[in-house]
This record gives sequence, structure tokens and C-alpha cells, in this order.
Amino acid sequence: MTSLPEDSDSTGTAPEPDADEAEKIVCARCGTSAPGPRPTWTCSVENGIRHYFCDNCARDNLRAIEGRLDSAWW
Repeated sequence: MTSLPEDSDSTGTAPEPDADEAEKIVCARCGTSAPGPRPTWTCSVENGIRHYFCDNCARDNLRAIEGRLDSAWW
């Protein structure tokens, strides 16, 4: 039986992601993955989407990041 969002028995919440899936992040530039947020990685929000960059990619493009250029430019 399917219930509508207005029904009182419907919670309206999305299924919880797996712990591994929620913790894994991937560098938007080179594809390096990490098991969770790293203090040396950089996070950038471009057009409302969060992008993570590994420490190597962040170092290579530090001036562009500080100039707040979208990653498409570098």
C-alpha cells in the first residue's frame, strides 16, 4: 500500500544512506577518494553544489581558489 505525503502514517523522510556512503568523499578534480572529511582538503560551493578538492589539487590551484574562480576555469 502506498501512502501520500499528507497521510498521518507517512514520515516524509528519505532513507538513511549507508555509513560508508555518507562518509566517503571524492576529489572533484582528480577523483582521489577518502573515507571521510580530511582537514587538509578544501571544500568549495559552486552553483549550490559542494565540491571537495584533495590537498594536492588544492595546492596546485590555490590562487584560483582564493580568487573564488569556479573550478571550470582552472
